[in-house]
Amino acid sequence: MAEGIISAMEDPGRASVVERDPERRRYLAKKYGVCVAKSLEDLASEADIIFLAVRPQDVADIAAVTRGLFVSRHTIVSIVAGKKLGELRKVFGEDPCLVRVMPNLCLRAKAGMCAICAGEGVKRKHLDAIIAILGGAGETIELDERHFDAVTALSGSGPAYFAYMEKAMAEAGVKLGLPPEAARLLAGQTMYGTAKFLRESGVDLGEFISGVATKGGTTAAGLEVLEKSDFGDVVASTLAAAAKRSEELG
Repeated sequence: MAEGIISAMEDPGRASVVERDPERRRYLAKKYGVCVAKSLEDLASEADIIFLAVRPQDVADIAAVTRGLFVSRHTIVSIVAGKKLGELRKVFGEDPCLVRVMPNLCLRAKAGMCAICAGEGVKRKHLDAIIAILGGAGETIELDERHFDAVTALSGSGPAYFAYMEKAMAEAGVKLGLPPEAARLLAGQTMYGTAKFLRESGVDLGEFISGVATKGGTTAAGLEVLEKSDFGDVVASTLAAAAKRSEELG
């Protein structure tokens, strides 16, 4: 996430990072050109917007260490998986403003997808600033927190499902006689190009499918197999299982 966001900033030097490991502190400073704060106390004095990027089990420890450091001028942006705003409020107290973000791995390619939800008291200008920061590495959508389990299933876990589909297509290409490297390239570029065209054109998905699948053609023959299968149900069940797990973890 840092790679995508920081690389999109005009002045990475405005970003500060706290990292416990000395070796990684040097690495982050060299790779991204960011300021590496020596402590959470230094970070709290320098920054107004704080991205909380820790493991869920570490949140309580961070909150205990920062008790009194984060005040009303601070906005904590949590990307901690499964931690709801209510839980964060309990551990960080009433002073700092809270924002929850569900990002995905595609931020590394500056094509990420983030869902964002503001807690009580967050000023519009601060939320817009956070959206602008995230927007440097992809798209951002504002949603009620009640949707975040579905967001986690669709866009948070989604990159793995797309990669699974690409892997299946490439393997099927090999079975048809293609060299593995060629099959991987054909599958990957086809998925990339299709996603890019659909995103940029805004064309209706059903119309696009019908436009490619001319009657009696090769695409129609393949689609007939898909339509007779339970492919749609499998996708729906996959997302439902991920959403349920997200709810359980929360």
